[in-house]
Amino acid sequence: MASEKVTQLIDQIKELTVLELSDLVSALEEEFGVSAAAPVAAAAPVAAAAAGGAAEAEQTEFDVVLASAGSSKINVIKVVKTITGLGLKEAKALVDEAPKAVKEKVSKDEAEDIKNQLEEAGATVEVK
Repeated sequence: MASEKVTQLIDQIKELTVLELSDLVSALEEEFGVSAAAPVAAAAPVAAAAAGGAAEAEQTEFDVVLASAGSSKINVIKVVKTITGLGLKEAKALVDEAPKAVKEKVSKDEAEDIKNQLEEAGATVEVK
């Protein structure tokens, strides 16, 4: 538990304006030869590491999902058959079950290529 003197000092500090508090911090730093910024500097590498971790977690695998076959269902079935290597019956079933993943865990370039092919055939496609 804080002593009465410390409690009184804290109460006085609470009454200071931001400018007065800034002056107090500067005066304390000068008087004792310390820096109030040291704890912030110590936290900076942690924040940088967290930001770096977020950058490393960038998505590298994508799923291409057929949202809708659109009005040209037959053309979409043909493209799905070509892309997946499925038989005609399986490709038709995949298209009929939309929204359904056509390809999973592919590179960004491959996902964009598949999306373009399906959209050209008249389908609505999402890359996730």
